[in-house]
Amino acid sequence: MQTAKRPREPPKVPCETEKEVDRISYLPGHIIDKVLSQLSLRDAVRTSVLSKKWRYKWNTLPHLVFDNQSVLVVSQDQTFIKNKIVSIVDHVLLLHNGPIHKFKLSHRDLIGVYDIDRWILYLSRGSVKEFILEIWKGHRYKLPSCVYSCQKLLHLELFNCLLKPPPTFHGFRNLKSLDLQHITMDQNAFEHLISSCPLLERLTLMNFDGFTLLNIHAPNLQFFDIGGVFDDVNFENTSHLAIVSIGLYVNIENDRTLTLGNTSNLIKFFAHLPSVQRLEVQSYFLKYLAVGRIPERLPSPCAELNYLSIRINFNDVEEELAALCLLRSSPNVQELEILARPEEQSGSGSGANNWKKDYSSYLFNQLRLIKIVGILGLSCEMDFINFLLGNSPVLDKMTVKPASNDRGWELLKELVRFRRVSVRAEIIYLDP
Repeated sequence: MQTAKRPREPPKVPCETEKEVDRISYLPGHIIDKVLSQLSLRDAVRTSVLSKKWRYKWNTLPHLVFDNQSVLVVSQDQTFIKNKIVSIVDHVLLLHNGPIHKFKLSHRDLIGVYDIDRWILYLSRGSVKEFILEIWKGHRYKLPSCVYSCQKLLHLELFNCLLKPPPTFHGFRNLKSLDLQHITMDQNAFEHLISSCPLLERLTLMNFDGFTLLNIHAPNLQFFDIGGVFDDVNFENTSHLAIVSIGLYVNIENDRTLTLGNTSNLIKFFAHLPSVQRLEVQSYFLKYLAVGRIPERLPSPCAELNYLSIRINFNDVEEELAALCLLRSSPNVQELEILARPEEQSGSGSGANNWKKDYSSYLFNQLRLIKIVGILGLSCEMDFINFLLGNSPVLDKMTVKPASNDRGWELLKELVRFRRVSVRAEIIYLDP
C-alpha cells in the first residue's frame, strides 16, 4: 500500500521583530565598530543588551574615555561617587579585550591616587598611543615613573600634575602632541623633555611652576600655545613653527636690565620664527616684545604671516612702536585683530600719535579683514583706525566693538567720516 506524501510546508516568513533583530545582529564588523566609536563609553556598554552577538562588542573598543559624560554618578555622597567611579573603571579594564590606543580620565570628583597609579601601570604594559589625565581636585598628582616607558605615545595631555622623569628617561621618541597645564616641573627636566621628543609638532603649556626661564628646542614644532608667568622666553631651532599663540606675563623689570642697550626682544623672538603663519600676541606679551631697541622693521619679514592678533595698550608708546614694527614686517597679512586693554587706557589717551606719523609710509596690500575690540574712543585709538583705513587698499570689512557704549554714537560718526583707500571697505559697528 502506497503511503500518501505529506504536503510540503510553506517557508517560514520571519516576523518584523525577527527581521529587525537580524539586521542588528548581523551587521558587518566594521559597521559595528563605526557605531560604537561614535558613542560614549556608557552608551557603548548599553549596546550589550541589543542581542547576544552585541553582548561583548564594547569590550574591544580601543578608545576608553572616563569623564563626567561617560561616567555619570548621581549622588551627594562623595565617598559613594569615588567608589562607584573606581568600580566602573576597574570593571571596564578587567573585561577589556584587545589593545587600548586612547585612555582619558577626566572627572570633577576626587579619585584616589592609588587607583590612578594602578590604571596607569596597567596601560604602560600595553600600547597606549593617546593618554589624557585631568585631575580637577586635590594636590598636584605625581605622575608614576611607568608613564615614561610608554614609548608608543603620540599624544600626551596632563592637567594638575607633578612631573619628575627618572634619570633613565630619554624622551618620548614618537610623541607628536604635548599638552601640559597647571604643571609643576624642574627646569632641566622640562628642557630635556621637550628636546627629547624629536617628532613633536604641537605643544601647549599653561601655568607652570618650578622654573621661570622658558627655553624651547623643538625642530619639528608647528603649533605652540602658551600662557603663564615667566622671566624670559627663548626659541631655538623652531624654524617650522607656523601657529603661535603666546600670552605670557613676563617680568619686565628683570628683562629691561638684561636687554638694556642690547638687541630688542622683537628681533630675538622672531629670529627663530621664519615660517610663522598665524600669530596671536595675547595678554601682556607685547610689553615684553617692546623691551630694548625697537626697529622700524624686523631684519627678516614675516613673509608667510597671514593672520595677526595683538593685545595692546594704546597709551604705551613702546607698545605702539612694537605693534607698528610687526605690521610693517608682515607684508602678506590678510586678517588683523586688535584687542585693546581698556583697563590700562584711562585718561585722555593722547598716546604718541605714531599712527599719524606713519600714515602714508606703508600699504597693507593683502589686508582684507580687520577686527578691533575693546577701544574707548580715545584719540590714539582713532588715529590707529584712521591709519589702517588709509593704508589698506583691498580691505573688505572692518569690525569695531568698543569696550562700552559711553561714546557709541560719537564714535560711530567719527568712524564713517574716515577716508578709506579701499572703495569696497565696509565698517561694521557692534554694541559691546
